[in-house]
Amino acid sequence: MNLIRNYRNWRAYRDTVEQLGRLSNRQLEDIGLFRMDIKKVARKAS
Repeated sequence: MNLIRNYRNWRAYRDTVEQLGRLSNRQLEDIGLFRMDIKKVARKAS
């Protein structure tokens, strides 16, 4: 069970980083983020 949960958390992190990484700096700014915040936000999402 832990393995499955860890995998799902890792996928959520990776997907979030990927999706936010596709946004332009302007789009990130519009939602109140900077590019350097992406990994921190992704960790919270997983």
